[in-house]
Amino acid sequence: MKLLSIDCIPGQQIEALGMVKGAVVQTKHFGKDFMAGLKTLVGGEIVSYTEMLNEARQIAVKRMVDEAKALDADAIVGIRYGSAQVMQGAAEVLAYGTAVKIVGPKEGAVRL
Repeated sequence: MKLLSIDCIPGQQIEALGMVKGAVVQTKHFGKDFMAGLKTLVGGEIVSYTEMLNEARQIAVKRMVDEAKALDADAIVGIRYGSAQVMQGAAEVLAYGTAVKIVGPKEGAVRL
């Protein structure tokens, strides 16, 4: 499955099948959350939250791809991400885009 942030597939004609999305609300274990709070006193990257958001993005993308596969899509274009804090130590991550079917090469397109 091709995943693209642009709104087209260069050299290809596509047919839009519909919007697909994946979402997850993820939290960290209390001990890691407590340690992250202490990290704010001295500054720097909060690695446990970076890891949590990376994992959440992977889950959201997988759910979005699963929706696209159910539509028999070849690709997802226009992919965007969103995130929000839903409570202390918990974040929602959303991935969304347009599922498309490749219907053929664009007229006059040159394949490299």
